[in-house]
Amino acid sequence: MPPVKRRLDRAEGSRLRYALMTDVSKRMLGVQSPVIPVVGTLVRDNPGTISLGQGIVHYPPPTEAVEAAAACTADPANHIYRAVDGIPALRNALRAKLADDNGLVIGDEHGLHVCAGGNMAFMNGLLAIADPGNEIILPTPYYFNHEMATVMASCTPITVATDSNYMLQPDAIAAAITPRTRAVVTVSPNNPSGAVYPEEMVREVNRICRDNGLYHIHDEAYEYFTYGAARHFSPGSIQDAAPYTISLYSLSKAYGMAGWRMGYMVYPAHLHEAIRKIQDTILICPPIPSQYAALAALGMGRAYCENWLEEYAEVRTVFKQAMASIDNICDVPNADGAFYFLLRVHTDMDAMTLVQKLVLEHAVAAIPGSAFGLTNGCYLRVAYGALRKDSAIEGVQRLTTGLRALVSSSNN
Repeated sequence: MPPVKRRLDRAEGSRLRYALMTDVSKRMLGVQSPVIPVVGTLVRDNPGTISLGQGIVHYPPPTEAVEAAAACTADPANHIYRAVDGIPALRNALRAKLADDNGLVIGDEHGLHVCAGGNMAFMNGLLAIADPGNEIILPTPYYFNHEMATVMASCTPITVATDSNYMLQPDAIAAAITPRTRAVVTVSPNNPSGAVYPEEMVREVNRICRDNGLYHIHDEAYEYFTYGAARHFSPGSIQDAAPYTISLYSLSKAYGMAGWRMGYMVYPAHLHEAIRKIQDTILICPPIPSQYAALAALGMGRAYCENWLEEYAEVRTVFKQAMASIDNICDVPNADGAFYFLLRVHTDMDAMTLVQKLVLEHAVAAIPGSAFGLTNGCYLRVAYGALRKDSAIEGVQRLTTGLRALVSSSNN
């Protein structure tokens, strides 16, 4: 006799459907949780904590940008959808900026898209070039949202170590290439390390991509934040690099516009239709008030950001001096860009445990290096951009005191 098929009763059927409805996609289960909100909650739960965590600037957008955003709402045309790739006036301003500041002259071989921030620009580029199962090379330490996006796209992040100063190792990148590799991602000035890659190093990675038929995705969100003799270099300016180079930019840092969500990207012209499809599906068009704010901010030029760099340089010097006082318990490679230091702490303590202890016992917060792919050892990213000078100096004093106490006790 054939087996009797049992009919599910209504209650059991409802439970099964509910279980299916609440199941999370396996793809998303493999994506790391964003660490910034986790540490942010820890800070909020412990009032008085100075956060050296989130990578934002302390200064506001130009007044002209805020006024332009407000003024644009008077035009009824700004309350409907506009062009997917950005309003013409902003795109023209970006062409001028790219030529002047980056040596990147937009021609027929390029596409230019305004996006809702640099993270969206990265996702646009990734989805346009990669299929599930492709490999994306990420030098470590990587920017965690790049790794998260790679996993979300069902691609495999291939991590390649940098050297002891967090500089790229082009030979190691070349050795990591397989038939499944689709792109190499670089970030300079770097988040989380603050390293600024020399021009010849960036050129070498770009050449490796060209010779191997890969895309070079280069994130330049911190382009204006360099100190001393360090200079930012845009690989998109390299002759004949247009067919395989994707350049990502942001207004969040330079113009204090993190919440306005404004970024843009330059990419090979043959990707235009793909990127248009992606952005139209996810966003339709960048926020119109933010675009007018961006247009006004660009009118102020890079000088607006550079007005604040002297203060950041002073805080950076204080950090370096303070860290030198505890060089027996942590290494602090030089950081010539952005507003980060990436500490290598001499302890067997887990990085997140150390972060928690710093908040609970010393009222100062940092970000664990494990979020940036550094799992062999204890690393902390400290950021000083969000704080004015006095608060930043107090924060680093608490940090050095806390590390001295916690690391010494854990090693005894």
